[in-house]
Amino acid sequence: MIKIIDLFAGIGGIRKGFEIAFEGNIACVLTSEIDKYARETYVANFGNDCLYGDIKLINEKNVPNHDILLAGFPCQPFSQAGLRKGFNDTRGTLFFDIERILLEKQPKAFLLENVKQLRTHDKGHTLKTIINHLENAGYKVYYDVLAAKDFGVPQNRERIMIVGFLDHNINFEFPKPTGINTRLGNILEKNVDSSFTISDKLWAGHQRRKIQNKLNGKGFGYGLFNASSPYTNTISARYYKDGSEILIEQKNKNPRKITPREAARLQGFPEDFIIDKVSNVQAYKQFGNSVCVPVITAVAKQMKKALNEST
Repeated sequence: MIKIIDLFAGIGGIRKGFEIAFEGNIACVLTSEIDKYARETYVANFGNDCLYGDIKLINEKNVPNHDILLAGFPCQPFSQAGLRKGFNDTRGTLFFDIERILLEKQPKAFLLENVKQLRTHDKGHTLKTIINHLENAGYKVYYDVLAAKDFGVPQNRERIMIVGFLDHNINFEFPKPTGINTRLGNILEKNVDSSFTISDKLWAGHQRRKIQNKLNGKGFGYGLFNASSPYTNTISARYYKDGSEILIEQKNKNPRKITPREAARLQGFPEDFIIDKVSNVQAYKQFGNSVCVPVITAVAKQMKKALNEST
């Protein structure tokens, strides 16, 4: 049984990917998630054993021994949507809560996930700082940017994966793209309630902004897709506000937002994943903040292979 800890857990997307990759041979001995609504969804799917809130309140000496540390640490400081303050942003320093646990508990391996902009943030200095700290903690570190659309999911979502092993003799390779053609129609629901159709006022505003942004040579108005589209834009935590990044064409009607279940599918969550313990607003936030499960599964399988080959 592989023991994991799940930090900045959100709704458990990284854990879910590891459970699939390790075929259930996973025991989560500590989960940390500060958002109460995310915890509600997490508990509905995984139970509330070993579930804690703010990571800053967890003493690293009290963290149980574990084999793999998982952390989708906060991306706001490094994303295009954020203010790009990086380590000057207090949320950016949450990386160092990961570091203190790695230093104290020395798990065999870790997986950290973040937005791809981390790679170029502050001309690469931020990522270099993170890698240096991980190496100084004793780990052989690998990183790469992987895209959801390369792993059978119809979403253009790119995320950096940082993998580390305590055993420097381990050789790790990131998974290769599957080559599976994606199609948005494969995840769309057939009969969608009219409440997801956007209003005339909102649709007019989207179109007006798109025209203005084009004239200004910058920005983004909306993204319009249909069943034949190979993939969508990246779903974000702000999707609940106006749905502008992913709108679905409808015949003789205004476009509609995707449903929470479609949002779950867009992140590759299994159909039996429980999503109705929170409001639609919270569900959109949660999936926008989450990970693409098949990408995590693919990385986890490679980590499993590397660990098995070293024993």
